[in-house]
Amino acid sequence: QVQLVESGGGLVQAGGSLRLSCAASGSGFSINDMGWYRQGPGKQRELVAVVTSTGSTNYAASVKGRFTISRDNAKSTVDLQMNILKPEYTAFYYCTATVMRMGRSYVAWGQGTQVTVSS
Repeated sequence: QVQLVESGGGLVQAGGSLRLSCAASGSGFSINDMGWYRQGPGKQRELVAVVTSTGSTNYAASVKGRFTISRDNAKSTVDLQMNILKPEYTAFYYCTATVMRMGRSYVAWGQGTQVTVSS
């Protein structure tokens, strides 16, 4: 199985920045899309940003211009730089990856990291 491990969450004041990182580990796999989802208190999980294996990106409207997603294919990592944070961005942030391994494709999820933005 491929494991995703996130890091970088924490508490920050509104207007501040945080950088989330996610690393995939395992053997015999390749990854297509990598991305970040979030789930705030009492809310549904939503897509924040996604990056393809060729570097194309897509963002939720609410974070465009504030967040930047990037990946390192050689290291199987994906980062999310979050700037000008708002209190409504408080949520658990989850890393995802579309994994190809042993002839099958599936979406792997990380355990999540808490981001809290204080007003």
